[in-house]
Amino acid sequence: MTHDHSHTSGSRRRLAIVFGIVLVIFVFQVIGSIMTNSLALLIDTGHNSVDLIGIGIALFAAALVRKPPKGQKTWGFRRAEVLAAGAQATLLLGLGVYSLIEGIRRFFVPPEVPGPELMLFGAVGLVGNIVSIIILSSSKEQSLNLRAAFLEVIADALGSVAVILAAVSIWLFDWTRADAVAALFIAALIVPRAFSILKETGSILLEVAPRQLDLDKVKMHIEGVEHVQEVHDLHVTRIDSNLPVLTAHVVLADECFYDGHAPRILTALQECLAEHFRVAIEHSTFQFDRAKDAAQETHTHN
Repeated sequence: MTHDHSHTSGSRRRLAIVFGIVLVIFVFQVIGSIMTNSLALLIDTGHNSVDLIGIGIALFAAALVRKPPKGQKTWGFRRAEVLAAGAQATLLLGLGVYSLIEGIRRFFVPPEVPGPELMLFGAVGLVGNIVSIIILSSSKEQSLNLRAAFLEVIADALGSVAVILAAVSIWLFDWTRADAVAALFIAALIVPRAFSILKETGSILLEVAPRQLDLDKVKMHIEGVEHVQEVHDLHVTRIDSNLPVLTAHVVLADECFYDGHAPRILTALQECLAEHFRVAIEHSTFQFDRAKDAAQETHTHN
């Protein structure tokens, strides 16, 4: 539990620092969007605003996750992280759709955009994004929100590069459509990421087993433990991105209930699940069934 809390505390600190950086970039880019009338910079600014909202929600969710289970909330607020990531992805999807529509419109009716000013604001955004990437890179796999924030900052950085390239094209070649092209490029970055995060959050809410976990192999390993005759009613779900939970009915030889083997088998099963697989399952619940009752139990649960 202490280990989990240290991870959570570190995650919150990193998210808080990145929140401050993104806030500075956002304010600067709002000014730039007004001054330059650039759609690409506007969409990049909108992307930053969604990141701000998402990181703010993630910080709030991280605080909720630290609260211990109480009353009917037997898992506390562990699902808050998943809901936060889903809310951020929904906002991103809306922004992506808007940028696609507006980018197509401006491609055919391009407005005047000053290249040098656009380059300045794009460069500031890129520097801030690079700093944020460095901060999040070492902890991006610790939670769904950190991973989502890391990937969105990378997308922001690529968006800033697109803004800079558009500025160069406008400044040196007077190609005003470059702004719309850059906006469409940013949209192409945003929309797939939004769908990817929604898919991940949806799979957790629908209690789909982690994709890195082969349930057939899990069943095989459980049945490979001495005195285990059969496994049925096997379920693996996730409470949040880092908390898989397993339940199963395990059929043991009848004598295990009388000769003291059952507690040792339980320890062996829990150690196997926590240490053997790529996805460590540290929360597992087993119901031991006698072999002579297995037929009736299997019929009841299947």
